[in-house]
Amino acid sequence: MKYVHILLLTFLFSAAYGQDGVSPLTTNPDLFGKEKPLPTKALQNSFDSTFFYKTDTLTLPFFDDFSRNNFQTYDAGFTDPNVSEVLYHRMLDEFTSVPLDPDTRLTDTRTYRLEYNVAADTTIYYYFDSIRFLYDDLSVYEPNHIQTYAFPSYIIYDTLDGTTNSADTILLSNFEYEQDSARIFISTINDPESLWLNERAYHNYRFAQNPWSLGVVSFDGLDEFGYPYNFGTTTNGVADILDAKPIDLSVNSPADSIYFSFLYQREGFGDKPEEDSDSLFLEFYSPVDQLWKRVWRTNGGPVSDFMVAHIPITDPIYFEKGFKFRFSNFGSLAGALDHFHIDYVNLRPLSGYQDTLFKDFALVYPISSLIKDYISVPWKHYRNNPTGKMNDEVNVSVRNGSELTENNQNGRVNVYYEENLEGTFILNAAALSGGNINYSPRTTYSSVHDFSTGYSFDNMLSNDTLARFDYEGIASAQFPNNPINDTTFGKQIFENYYAYDDGSAEKAYGVTGEQGLLAYQFNAYEPDSLVAIQIHFVPSVVDVSNNLFLLTVWDDANGEPGNVLYEDEFFYPRQPIYTGGLNKFKSYFFKDTIRVGVGETYYIGMRQIDEDRLNIGFDLNHDNADKIFWSVDGGGQWNNSNFAGSVMMRPVITSKMDYQLGVKEQLNLAPNLDFTIYPNPTRNILNVKGENFSTKTTFEISDLNGRVVKRFNSDKQVDVSMIHSGIYLVNRLEKGQIIQTKKLVVQ
Repeated sequence: MKYVHILLLTFLFSAAYGQDGVSPLTTNPDLFGKEKPLPTKALQNSFDSTFFYKTDTLTLPFFDDFSRNNFQTYDAGFTDPNVSEVLYHRMLDEFTSVPLDPDTRLTDTRTYRLEYNVAADTTIYYYFDSIRFLYDDLSVYEPNHIQTYAFPSYIIYDTLDGTTNSADTILLSNFEYEQDSARIFISTINDPESLWLNERAYHNYRFAQNPWSLGVVSFDGLDEFGYPYNFGTTTNGVADILDAKPIDLSVNSPADSIYFSFLYQREGFGDKPEEDSDSLFLEFYSPVDQLWKRVWRTNGGPVSDFMVAHIPITDPIYFEKGFKFRFSNFGSLAGALDHFHIDYVNLRPLSGYQDTLFKDFALVYPISSLIKDYISVPWKHYRNNPTGKMNDEVNVSVRNGSELTENNQNGRVNVYYEENLEGTFILNAAALSGGNINYSPRTTYSSVHDFSTGYSFDNMLSNDTLARFDYEGIASAQFPNNPINDTTFGKQIFENYYAYDDGSAEKAYGVTGEQGLLAYQFNAYEPDSLVAIQIHFVPSVVDVSNNLFLLTVWDDANGEPGNVLYEDEFFYPRQPIYTGGLNKFKSYFFKDTIRVGVGETYYIGMRQIDEDRLNIGFDLNHDNADKIFWSVDGGGQWNNSNFAGSVMMRPVITSKMDYQLGVKEQLNLAPNLDFTIYPNPTRNILNVKGENFSTKTTFEISDLNGRVVKRFNSDKQVDVSMIHSGIYLVNRLEKGQIIQTKKLVVQ
């Protein structure tokens, strides 16, 4: 009995080290691929054939609630009417600024003419005078005409022999200055609807917790392309900078009572900024003294509701044309860490110290899906089973930003196919306001609406391969407000996969433990065959792209993963591949592109070889933790996820898209690999029975620490009398791989 106690303690100790977990992201794959290919340059390492943008200047008021993307785009073409061009030369005449000859080459080394007299056997050096010119570094725009001097890049040897005068010119191969040119294209911006000059901070709709309206801008340690500013560094620094366009305040004065207001939140669904080392700050630029001045700052800390910053502008140094402001964060430069979020940036006259309210009614989050349980389902499954598939729990979040009780009214969701209105759902006013007669002041309401009756997506469309519907959700109030954030847009996609997630990762998820299993339950509309598993791996704290895993598919055993229907061969493992872009997944096809037959309930996932978590994208906005299972004892005990969210892993169904994917017609019928052990518990003899045993089928009995205590061949009686009392695992192996596990108690 004492030995049994020790064994149970060992099991608990082992379980404590095998677990699931989440980690922050170190990159943002949604932003990958934003880089544009550079035009072909005549001169390398220069601004040749590139664009320089001259921004326009805005006037008050300046307002952005980030419900739409108001960032300036930079996509000018060479022939656009607002584009001019200037040709710059590297070397210019000092007095006239006329370009020097195209063949000009000069050197910093002093050169000379050497005269050798044969009769007298004398040599005389005549050093060349320096040439003064203006030099432009064409790697930086705008050239600044640096006064420079250099020498001709040749040496003359002149031999005098009394009868002839023979002069040889030797051109130097090493010279520092060579004439060249670069052409800059100048685009003059005139776009007052675009308010921001750069996108180093991240405009999004999902990273903030309970924002006051659709959309925020998030600050972290990633650049505008989704990569760390300094991967792996432990040093903090200034990371994201959000620059507003210049504003003309010369038409205003301190007497106009101008105030700058905005909302801010720490952490949200991202990473908590440290209180003693991370910060968010605001700076104003003075056109008078041409300096940036910090006017506001907050430190890090845990997530909270959005807070208000309210700053008067009274200093005369700002009241000129060219006033600017910018937000910056100070934190980790190593990834998507130390998050701050801002909203409702508002700069306006005729305000006051008491004017801190944002009197606006707004939707808070996009509407995710109009179909039940899933964000997306295969089109052929919906076509065959359209009944009862519309969502009876559509979540809608709104906020009354007024300080007064406001009247509620019905909203609606309109559905379109190819821009034609297909149907409309009503968002009941009483439901939107939480059953209240009116909206309470400054309150957020989350409500659930039944779309199961009335309109349903048309399953009789002529397109039998895929379908995409657009929808808009509209909810508004009667008091004056900003109407643009009363409407949100979405797209219902039917292709060849099931998806619980919305395609946006806020964290990274995985299992810690060697041979750890991760299984994801899907309740399909009908039985079918799988051709692949789509996975969205994301870079996190540890780069695991060299780790190995085996794709695995299970059937259902009373709500948990059961028999293994498919698993990669051990000698042909997979590796995480990081992909970029919203909804960009890596499709891992089954070996030899076979199809795996599944029932209505099945599980997709993997067996990882190494201990480290493999960091799959984790969508925190949709909770399907009850469908996520993990095990660190070979499937002897399955656990549900300890974290609310959805793993970004999707089953791909065989469809008419297979020919595009190169999927073969071959079908894997998934033989029954289950087995039975009895009696259990046992003291002396253990019987093993099952189907599809082969010469390569073996079994092993291991303790809960993974130590193998006995191995034997299949389908026979086994003597276990020499094994100590305790709890063990019986593993079935095919070709050396564990494919099924049973729990055994030896008395």
